[in-house]
Amino acid sequence: MISALLGVLLLVLAFFGAPLFVILAGLAIVLFSGADTALVVLSEENYKLATSPHLITIPLFTFAGFLMAKSNAADRLVRVSDALLGWMPGGLAIVVIASCAFFTTFTGASGVTIVALGGLLFPMMVADGYPEEFSHGLITSSGSIGLLFPPSLPIILYGIVAMTSIDKLFVAGVLPGMLMVTVLGGYAVFTARRSKVARTKFEMKPAMDALWEAKWEMMVPVVVLVSIYGGFVTVAEASAIAALYVLIVEVFIFKDIAIFADDTPREDLATVIHEAMVMVGAILVILGVAMGLTNFLIQEEVPMKILAFIQVYIHSKTTFLIVLTIFLLIVGFMMDIFSAIAVVVPLITPVALEYGVDPVHLGIIFLANLEIGYITPPVGLNLFIGSLAFDKPVVYLCKTVLPFLALLLGTLMVITFWEDLSLVLVRIMGVG
Repeated sequence: MISALLGVLLLVLAFFGAPLFVILAGLAIVLFSGADTALVVLSEENYKLATSPHLITIPLFTFAGFLMAKSNAADRLVRVSDALLGWMPGGLAIVVIASCAFFTTFTGASGVTIVALGGLLFPMMVADGYPEEFSHGLITSSGSIGLLFPPSLPIILYGIVAMTSIDKLFVAGVLPGMLMVTVLGGYAVFTARRSKVARTKFEMKPAMDALWEAKWEMMVPVVVLVSIYGGFVTVAEASAIAALYVLIVEVFIFKDIAIFADDTPREDLATVIHEAMVMVGAILVILGVAMGLTNFLIQEEVPMKILAFIQVYIHSKTTFLIVLTIFLLIVGFMMDIFSAIAVVVPLITPVALEYGVDPVHLGIIFLANLEIGYITPPVGLNLFIGSLAFDKPVVYLCKTVLPFLALLLGTLMVITFWEDLSLVLVRIMGVG
């Protein structure tokens, strides 16, 4: 009786917009209270999480990303991208895609990218002659385009939860991520030609000046990836190097962020740390309570029961991947990516393995689906953040992202059913 009342209370709280972690925690409590599963499994699993050698990468990479987002790094990177690519058909639109991908890779938060770059890039696109609707749709859609590139925070979190090699996931995401960027870039070129957008003339000196000014930020992915795949450091150690490197660049070299609060309009270091750690805290709280729910489901052998059920109706790997894609797209626009990883991954991983899906490829499929979920109407997170950033109705933004959504869904099908696209670099590089 008490469990039923608690269940009703959770439904009411969810209806009135209670935080997701409250619902997940409450649901775990209700389920455990009505079952024989021992609560000790929670402490055991959370101990494993707390002692994971990769856990420290979450606050360190998040801190590095927020430092870049709060500094003038966006201005410098956009200038160098425009100087190098502006001469191309659709050059500025490609700059938008590349800049958003870069920032999302390091912040791990699509909303941060849209807020940080939207106000800068949208006026530039309109001034160059791009249609407003296309510009809004491109920036909103590109806000999550970098989640497959290393050292993306969702990749790290997926690796921790699924107990899959993060090094392999980093490499596996490169080609699928590049495919998404290329498809959006091709549509941008098509739109620029159709709208007769003027191209800027390439000039060597301004390009070299912009490149020189942005050299420190452009070295960030090089520092991270070379240190990891050169065999010099682990992923955890690379995250510490990245955080220290970006701190020195933004605080001491460019001085975009003040060490202490002062009268200038600059962000101060304490504020940046606070905002970054609030996000980290939210991720860890969600992860902690979600593990309570998922561990109950695992102890009760729910994944095996799901497998037994779907094996009655699904007999091929292809059919399973189609059903999985539909399911993950629904999850993607209903839950944020961190909650989805914590709740869904432990359930689908054993099922996918039974159908012969490679664990690394499954991770790329999962993240690609969740990336697209950010712009899936009616409740994709990017749509609401874009609505606030551009002061436009959500319905309007739903309309603007539809062409991009269609293209990305087509790309998702290629990523899902072409396993070698994810795994070929892993094999070539011999990543362990």
